Amino acid sequence: MKQTTKLTIVLNLFMGLSMAVNAQTPAATDQHPELKYRRSSLHLILLESEDFPRKEVVMKAYHEAPFPDKYNNHSISTISVDPSTYVLTDAEKVTAGTKKSGMGNLGASMLSGVTAGIVDKDASDMPFITGKIVKDKKIANQLVAKWFNRQPDGSFDMKLIGERGSYDATEMQANIAKGSARGTASLSDAGEELIKNTFVVLTRLKFVSNEPIAAAIREVAKLKANNLPALFQPAAYKVLDIAYNKAKEGYSVWTTSYLYRLKWNDSTAAVFYNDLWIDKSAKIDKKRKEAFDNSNLFELEYIGSEKSSSLVTFSLKETRTEDQIVELATVRNVEHVFAKLQKAYEVFKPKTPIYSGDPVTAKIGMKEGLEGGEKFEVLEQTVDPKTGLTAYVKKGTVTVDKKQIWDNRFNAGEEVSANDKDDKKKDKDKDKPAIDRTYFKGGGKFYAGMLLRQVK
Repeated sequence: MKQTTKLTIVLNLFMGLSMAVNAQTPAATDQHPELKYRRSSLHLILLESEDFPRKEVVMKAYHEAPFPDKYNNHSISTISVDPSTYVLTDAEKVTAGTKKSGMGNLGASMLSGVTAGIVDKDASDMPFITGKIVKDKKIANQLVAKWFNRQPDGSFDMKLIGERGSYDATEMQANIAKGSARGTASLSDAGEELIKNTFVVLTRLKFVSNEPIAAAIREVAKLKANNLPALFQPAAYKVLDIAYNKAKEGYSVWTTSYLYRLKWNDSTAAVFYNDLWIDKSAKIDKKRKEAFDNSNLFELEYIGSEKSSSLVTFSLKETRTEDQIVELATVRNVEHVFAKLQKAYEVFKPKTPIYSGDPVTAKIGMKEGLEGGEKFEVLEQTVDPKTGLTAYVKKGTVTVDKKQIWDNRFNAGEEVSANDKDDKKKDKDKDKPAIDRTYFKGGGKFYAGMLLRQVK
């Protein structure tokens, strides 16, 4: 279920007020092992922030949160970076489009950017700052080195690729050594299926008081209210003050994540295998080792970003500590951002194996943003006999049963903030039987191990 924060309500109220006045004017079993399938790979980087309230709690919650389980953990050495050391020049800002001349539509621009400006003054520059970070830290090189299990002497092997893709690693290495790498279907398949689907998510966290944000929004709204007929202005100011008094309470966790994907194609692979590859069985070539270290062959492409915020209030009737409330809000917020990234960007959508075929179930749920009614295509993994490459054949579609969605969110069953409506819902939910998977509507010859992929 989507949670609408008080600040969102305030924004809608302010904008709505102006508009209104102007208008008047095979079945699997619980015992089977976890289904193995080819997943995309993911590395996480935390963008460090300056001090803010409860920073230690927020950062601890982030670091201890469960890793997104629909991806392979492709961790490398760079896990956090201070973005303040990467400053865009005025020329870079103009090129990036974040510095513009003129005031434009003052009211609209202030309203759209007021919260971002308070929460993160560098928000508009961050997509370009993260680009400088991944290039400076040679994140792409690190990801490739991880894929090929690079050793201190510079040698590579195919062990990890073999494990994740169920390939014969020994045969793949032999083909590279014989110089026939690009003519080998399994190597091309590994590039398309595994290496190409390697992602990096850089995340920036904030924990801020709602009061200055609510006050700034009220001031922007007052500027718009000043343009209303004098007869309506007193009532408008009163409504704005009431909304401000409600919205200023408590704190909010803000999360913004930036998504990158490793570039990998035939030409990149050819240069790597022919010019940079060092086989363990061969004599170590120091020049090749240095060439890989200094190479600019590998790159990341920027896919996009998403943001989310969660309201945090501390109630006297709350049984958890304030730190526990902040921890829950932080992890839930990060989960929400990931769900938004998956829905917004096709390449980042994970495939999920069917857990049982009749009825169709899968181990995904609210953490992935499911609310009911979402459509998924059912795919069967095959091998194209002409190319030897993996192919996915669509076998049908299913939709999420809104009455049977698994709550797999962090600390499922607990809410970030409580009110009478939430309490009634929780009391009602206590009568529902607990489930450990999500159910889908739609029939067909579907079986455990087939894959689900959400469609727009």
